[in-house]
Amino acid sequence: MKHELAKTYAPQELEDRIYREWTEGGYFAPCSDESKPTYTIVIPPPNITGQLHMGHALDNTLQDILIRHKRMQGYRTLWVPGTDHASIATEVKIVENMRKEGITKEDIGREAFLERAWKWKEQYGGRIVSQLKKMGSSCDWSRERFTMDEGCSRAVKEVFVRLYEQGLIYRGERIINWCPECLTSISDAEVEYEDQAGHFWHIYYPLADGSGRRIEFATTRPETMLGDTAVAVHPDDERYRDLIGLTVKMPITGREIPIVADEYVERDFGTGVVKITPAHDPNDFEVGKRHNLPIINIFTPDAKITDEFPAYAGMDRFEARKAIVKDLQEQGYLLRVEDYTHNVGTCYRCHTTVEPRVSLQWFVKMEPLAKPAIEAVRSGEIRFVPERFEKNYFRWMENIRDWCISRQLWWGHRIPAFYCDCCGTTVVTKEDTARCPKCGGEMRQDPDTLDTWFSSALWPFSTLGWPDQTKDLEQFYPTSTLVTGYDIITFWVSRMIFSGLAYTGKKPFSTVLIHGLVRDALGRKMSKSLGNGIDPLEIIDKYGADALRFALATGNAPGNDMRFSDEKIEAARNFTNKIWNAARFVLMNLTIDSFTLPDASALRTEDRWILSEYNRTVRNVGTNLEKFELGIALSHLYDFIWDVFCDWYIELVKPRLNNPGTPDNLAAQQVLTFVLEGTMKLLHPFMPFITEEIWGKLPHAENDTTETVMLAAFPEPDPALDFPADELRMERLITAIKVIRNRRAEMNVPPSRKAKLIIATAETDTFTEETFPFFQKLASVSEVTVAKTWQDETAVQLVTDCARLFIPLGDLVDFEKERERLSKEKDNLEKEIARVSAKLANESFVSRAPAAVVDGERAKLAKYTETLKGVLEAISHLG
Repeated sequence: MKHELAKTYAPQELEDRIYREWTEGGYFAPCSDESKPTYTIVIPPPNITGQLHMGHALDNTLQDILIRHKRMQGYRTLWVPGTDHASIATEVKIVENMRKEGITKEDIGREAFLERAWKWKEQYGGRIVSQLKKMGSSCDWSRERFTMDEGCSRAVKEVFVRLYEQGLIYRGERIINWCPECLTSISDAEVEYEDQAGHFWHIYYPLADGSGRRIEFATTRPETMLGDTAVAVHPDDERYRDLIGLTVKMPITGREIPIVADEYVERDFGTGVVKITPAHDPNDFEVGKRHNLPIINIFTPDAKITDEFPAYAGMDRFEARKAIVKDLQEQGYLLRVEDYTHNVGTCYRCHTTVEPRVSLQWFVKMEPLAKPAIEAVRSGEIRFVPERFEKNYFRWMENIRDWCISRQLWWGHRIPAFYCDCCGTTVVTKEDTARCPKCGGEMRQDPDTLDTWFSSALWPFSTLGWPDQTKDLEQFYPTSTLVTGYDIITFWVSRMIFSGLAYTGKKPFSTVLIHGLVRDALGRKMSKSLGNGIDPLEIIDKYGADALRFALATGNAPGNDMRFSDEKIEAARNFTNKIWNAARFVLMNLTIDSFTLPDASALRTEDRWILSEYNRTVRNVGTNLEKFELGIALSHLYDFIWDVFCDWYIELVKPRLNNPGTPDNLAAQQVLTFVLEGTMKLLHPFMPFITEEIWGKLPHAENDTTETVMLAAFPEPDPALDFPADELRMERLITAIKVIRNRRAEMNVPPSRKAKLIIATAETDTFTEETFPFFQKLASVSEVTVAKTWQDETAVQLVTDCARLFIPLGDLVDFEKERERLSKEKDNLEKEIARVSAKLANESFVSRAPAAVVDGERAKLAKYTETLKGVLEAISHLG
C-alpha cells in the first residue's frame, strides 16, 4: 500500500490537525498501567498576564523533549500545566486599565476590584496556554492548575497556619524593600541590583556642645538625613573615641542626635563616620536596634517627603535630594561632592529604585527551613545540572534573611489572619472568622495578600492535591525534573526545595535542569527597550513549531545562554525540508506494507553500514538525553539524517530502487523503512509534528499496532546492528569518492564529463566490483580498475589512507581548450610582470613612494612570477 506525502512541507496545514488528534486521543495523560515507573514534570507556571516569549519557548521545548522521551521509554509520564496569578503584574495591568477609565481601586472597593481581576483572568489567563499548545507542548491539560484555584488556595492556607503555629511565621516591624511604583513590599529575591552613577556628598554635623568641633561623613542619599537618629563610629577608632556619647546638632532639622560606637562602621572607609537612618537602611536598622534608637519614617508610600517636614513635604525623594543639597550648600554644611558609581536595588517587576523602609509585615523565619534544604543539595539528594549552579543556591541559602511574605495588594491569596479591634486578639485560621473567640467582638481580616512566590513554592505538590493524600500525590510525587532558568534559583527553586521538605517530608524533585537566556544574534538580552524581541508565534506561523524547537534546541547546553538568529531558523527550515523530501522519496519507492530486517548475510555493504551508523546514533542520542545534553543529542541526529542517511545512503540505493521485484530492491526497502522509522522515533521528542506525520505514513514492523509515534518505543541500541568492518569499508569508499569530487571541483570539471578511475590499493576487499557503481553514480566515473600497484605520471593522482587514485588527465581536461586558456593566462602574467618590473626599476618611484606601496609591488612581482612558473609547467605537461 502506498502512502504519499504532500509535495512540499507545509507545517501550517498539519500542526493544528496533529495536535488536535493527540489531545482527542488522550495521549498526554499518564498511561493506565500503574506498574510502570513514573516521570513527572511540573511546568514553571507562566503569568496570566503573559505573552509567549522566547524564554517560555525554550523552557517548554526542553520540558517537552524530556517528557516525550520518557513517555516513549515506557514511563507513566505526567507533565502538569498551569498558570500563576502574578499578584503585582496582574494588579498593575488592571490598575492601568482603570486609570484609562478615570477610576482607582479605592473608588470601587476591594470586592469590585477582585471581580475585575477574575474577569481579567478569564479573558487573558488562557492566552498563554493556547500559545504553549502551538509549541506542541504535551502537557496533560485535564490536570491544568492555577495558583489561586480552590485546591492551591487550600494548600496556601494550610502552610500559613502550620508555620504560624510552629512559630515560623510572625508579624513585626522590620526593614523591608518597598517599591514606590508598585506600592508594595517585595522580598530580597525580588530586588535586582544595577550599577548607577551617583555622588558622594561630604557633609558635616557640628557638635551640640558649642565647642565648634564637627564630625564629617559622606552619603549617597542626603535626603535621608531627615530621618537620622544617630551618627556612628567604630569603638576602637582613636580619632573619635572622646566623642562617643556626645551629641551633634543636625542642620536643617535642628534635632540633636547621639554619637554611638558600633563595630558595623568600617574605620578605613571614608571618614570612618556613618549617619544612621534606621527607618531607611537595613544595616542602620540593625544598628538602631542595638542602640535603642528612634525610628523616623520620612517617606510616604510613593516615596514623597511626609508632612512632618514642611519645607520639603510632597517632594519626590530625588527632588527633595536636590533641595536638601542646595540648602546644605547655602548653609555651609556641604564640604564637597565626588562622583561615585554604586550598586542600587531596583524592583524586578517595574525597575523602580527600591526604597528600604520600616514597615509592619508578615515574615517567614528562614534559618530553620533553610538548613535541611541546604543539606538536600549538598548530599546529592537533589542535584543541579550543571553542577556549578549549586554555588548560586548555597550562596543564597547560607546567607538568607527572613522572608517578607505580605504584599500591599488586593489580587492574590489574602493573609488568613484576623484582628479584633476590641481586645487586640489575633487569630490565624484556615476558616473565615467573624467573631472574636475571646470577647465576641467583630473581627477584620488582614488586608494584605501573600507574596506570589509563597504559593509558587508549593507548586510541585499543591498541583497534585496536597494537603489531601490524593492518588496523584502518591503516584507522581516527588516529581522528577524541574526545568528552569538560572535567574529564578533564588526566587523559586530554593523556596520549592525548603517547602517540599518542610511540608511533605520529601524533596520536591530529584534534578534541577538549569538553562540560560535566549539572546539576540549580537548576544544582547531581548527587551522592549532595545526592540530586539522575537515573537515565537510569528516564527511558528512562518516556519512551523518544529523549526522553532529545532532552532532552540540546537547548540543548547545546560546553563548557557544561547543566541537566536535568522540563520538558525533558516537552517531549521532547511532541515525540515530535507527530512520531508527524503521521506517523500522513500515512500514513493516503497511497495511493502510492513518491514522485517533481512538477515545480515542478505544485506549489502551499504545496508550493514547504514544500520551500524544508525545504531551508533541511537546509542549516542540515548546517552546524551540521559545526561541532559539535549543540544548534543540533536546534533548527532542532524548529522546522521542530513549527511549519512540523505546525502549518502539514499543516493547509494537509488539504482536498487529502480529494479523492483529483485531481492536487492526488497532489502533496500526494508532497510530504508527500518532506519527512517527509527530515526523519526529518535527525532520525535525534538520535532514532534513532522515526525508524527512521516511516521504515520510509513510501514511498521509486523504486528505493530501503535497508534502514534509518541507512544512508540524509543529506540535502544542493538549489538546485532553493529558492523564495524562494513563501517570501515564504507568510510574508505566515501573518503575516496569525496577526494575525487573535491579535485573535480577544483579543476572545474562538469559532472557530465565522465572519467576513468584506477585504484591502486592493497585493500582489494574494500574496492570490489560491488562498489564500482558508487563511483560511477557519485563521482562521475565511467569505469573502475583496481590494481595492487599502478603508476602514471601524466594522470591526476589522489591519495587516501588506503589507496592511490589515478584519473587520466585527458578524461578531465579538453587539451586544446586548456592550452588556449593557459596561453592567454601566460600572456597576461608576462604583461603584469613587465609592468611591475618597470615600476620597480624606476628609481624615482622606489625612493619617493611609501615603503608599504613599494613592498606591495614587490609582493605582486613575486606572486606573478610564481604563478607564471606553474602555468608554464602545466603547458609543458600538456605537450
